[in-house]
Formats: sequence, structure tokens, C-alpha cells
Amino acid sequence: MNPLDTLFWLLNFPASHAYAMVFIAGFSILGLFAISAKRTSPGAALRHVREREGLLPEGGATRRDIGGTTVRVLFRILAFVMLANLVIGILSLTGVPVTRAYIYDNGRPTVGTLDGDWVTFTTGDGVEYTLESNFFSPAVFPDRDAYIPGGQGVVVRYLPSHPQAFVIDSSQLPE
Repeated sequence: MNPLDTLFWLLNFPASHAYAMVFIAGFSILGLFAISAKRTSPGAALRHVREREGLLPEGGATRRDIGGTTVRVLFRILAFVMLANLVIGILSLTGVPVTRAYIYDNGRPTVGTLDGDWVTFTTGDGVEYTLESNFFSPAVFPDRDAYIPGGQGVVVRYLPSHPQAFVIDSSQLPE
């Protein structure tokens, strides 16, 4: 398995579901960063008062702080992942081929059919895939705005190790 193929397969998910990803990431980032702030952990205000008054039991504060720190770090990592998904989604919505160019250059070509927003193709292994190519972030490269008639054969390029990452080759469309 090619590690670069795996990376582009992971990046392709927010790029191919850009419209939903922008809304999901946009609404969740603020909450994730708020949860990852130091003073928002459960019991932080009470712990601060007990600390100021000297009422914390010996060793009890350290164990709680480790748990709270772990939660804050995990939520901060998740917030940055969602921020990256937001950026990828916005770029994909505006027509920037975030992952499409790599898949086009390194993908294996095969013939598939387009039925509405669904692309069906069979890989070299004989496995048939039916995947979505939605209106807002279509899986078409190099000409994203090319007209693709439904029901006809199209050339699909997919990553051999991750066939879910695919593009429709607009340079080989039927006239």
C-alpha cells in the first residue's frame, strides 16, 4: 500500500463531501476549541476555589489535572482536524482540485457509467463500486465544469489501493 495514496484517500473524503464538511466543521470548531480551553473542563471553577483556599487533598489535584489535560489535548487535536477539513471543503467548493489532480495522475483508468449523481465502475480486481459524485463538488478532472451526459460510458480513474478515491476523466468524454 502506498502511503501517499492513503493520505490522498483520507483527504479526498472532505474534498468530495465539501458542502456537508463546511457546515459540519464550521459549526463544530468553535465548540471544540471552547471545550479544549483550560477553564471549561468540568469542575474547573470549584477546583480553582479549593486550590486558592488550600483545601485540595494531597495528590488528588494531579490525577484530575492529568485527566483534564488529556481531554483538552484530544479536543484540541480534533478541533485542528476539523479546521483542516473546513479548509479542504472550502477549497473544493471553490473549484480547487485538492485531491483530484493526484488521483488523475496516479489513478488506474477503467470504464464506468454515470447515473445522476452516482458513478458505477469495476476495478481491476473485479469489484464493482457505486460512489457519489455530487453536484457541489463533482469528481471530475481536469475540466470540472464539463457536461457529462448520464447513462453513457465515462472513463474513471481510481487509486488502486483505495478505489473510493476516484475522478471522472473529462478529457476522454464522448462527443
